[in-house]
Formats: sequence, C-alpha cells, structure tokens
Amino acid sequence: MSDKEEKPENAGLKKLKRIYEKDYKKLMIIPILVLILSASVLIHTKLTTGEFTEKDISLKGGLLITVQVSENLDIADLQRIIQSELGSSTRVKQIKNIGGGILGYTVEADSQDSQALKAAITEATGFQFEEGTYTIEEMSAALSETFFQSAIKAILIAFLLMAIVVFIYFRKLVPSAAIVLAAAANILGVLAFMNLLNIKLSTAGVAAILMLIGYSIDTNILLSVRVLKRKEGSVLDRIYSSIRTGLTMQVTTITAMVVIVIISPAMILKQIATILLIGLGLDMLNTWLTNAGILRMYLGRKHAGKD
Repeated sequence: MSDKEEKPENAGLKKLKRIYEKDYKKLMIIPILVLILSASVLIHTKLTTGEFTEKDISLKGGLLITVQVSENLDIADLQRIIQSELGSSTRVKQIKNIGGGILGYTVEADSQDSQALKAAITEATGFQFEEGTYTIEEMSAALSETFFQSAIKAILIAFLLMAIVVFIYFRKLVPSAAIVLAAAANILGVLAFMNLLNIKLSTAGVAAILMLIGYSIDTNILLSVRVLKRKEGSVLDRIYSSIRTGLTMQVTTITAMVVIVIISPAMILKQIATILLIGLGLDMLNTWLTNAGILRMYLGRKHAGKD
C-alpha cells in the first residue's frame, strides 16, 4: 500500500524535475516578466506621484497618533471624516491583538498640526484624549528628508559593496553579474509589490530591504559556490544540492515571518515581515530559475569551448 502511495508523488516529482532540467530556459521567462512588470509599476508610480514608492511619516514628515479604542469602526468612513475635517491626506489602520480583538487605531496625517488632528479624530470617533490613552509621533519634513537621503545612501552603498565582494570572490563576469542581477531584481520587485499593496516605505522598511540584500546574497552565493567551485557530481546534481539547502533556509525564514505577520500587533514588525516575505518569494524565482539557468548556460558554453 505504501508503494502505491509513493508512486504518484515520485511521478510528480520526476515530472517537475524533467521540466526544470529540459525547459530551464523557458522557465527563466517567468522571473524576467516579473522584473519587467516590477520596473513598469515603479515607472508608472514615479510618473504619477513623483516618487518611485510612497513614503510614510518617518521618511516624509507628518503626524502619527495611536488611540486606544476597542470599538469596531468603519476604517474607510473614519478616514474620510478625518481627512475632511483636517484638510490633508490621512491614513487609518486598525490594531489587533493575537486573538483578533481590537486594541486601537493609528491615524497618520501629512500635517504638523497635532491639535487639529486630535480635534478631527474626536469629531469622527468621539474619542477623548486623556493621558495614557494615546501616543503622538511627530516628524518634521526636513528631518524626515534627511533620514530618507541617508537611507538611500545606505542601500546603495550596501549594494555596491556586495557587488564588489562578489566580483572579487568569483573573478568571473557572468556568474558575478547573475548574483547582482538577482539581488537587484529582488529589491525592485519588493518596491513594486509595496506600491501594489499600498505599503508605505518607512525606516523599518529600509531595514527590511537591507536584510533582504543579505538573504539574496546568501542563497545566490550558495548556488554559485556549489556549482562553480565544487567538482563532484554533475552540474544538475550540484544545483539540486543547492536547492535542498537553500529552500530549507528560505522556508524556515518564511515560516518565522508568517508567524510575525499573524500574531504580532506591532506595525513595524508586520511591515518588516511582509517585505521579507515578498522578497523571499521573489528570491526563489530569481535564484533557482534565473541564476541557476544563467549558470547552466555559462558552463555549457565554457565546456563547449565557446567561452
């Protein structure tokens, strides 16, 4: 009975392996299309808003008020009323605990007038701002812009140093460029999905992108080292060995991030986890399809005496 149960699984796995081995060039089209669509989303956002991605108050300035309200309020209606009263762009989010109970609401506004925002919230919800029932975070536009410029520099420097280390280690243009391309595709894809999901970039988001660069390099260097530096087994054997190890790392991290998204009430942790989840999903495509495919073509040409 156990043999009969294993045969369909083995047949399915063998079919996937045949597709992966035979049609790897066709499979590379998938991450390439994702990259093209990501670039299109970012360009469209830039043309319509003036920015490649929308920033929250930590990177553009404004107010963030968190209030303790246990009632289930209509967020869309609440946002409309506050925005109408305040006269500037606002964003309202609900905060829940692990059991799904409502802890309160956060109201983000492109304004520096905290009294006007508090009055608008009171008008919309009837909430009275008593000490210990709310918090206010205020960021000036000038300081936030400084943070944003520093964050962009940090990402660019980290990416540049990563590329330099990769080129020095491998000393081969094609494999090194494939690693850098995969990391760049991950970052562009994450920013595009953030725009599509209406996730604003914050200082926490910048930290998540820096972490994603590290995750991307881990899996891609794992693949490239095993395929290029090791000699035992065939190229496909070494790729499959990399996939087993790499997917174990990625699935473990994905599991941890899913738990954070589900149970954590902290919006900062949720944003970091969400960005990493998107990035790790993209990294699977860019590592095991794009980078692996490039390495197979590179080694094929090299063994054929064309390189």
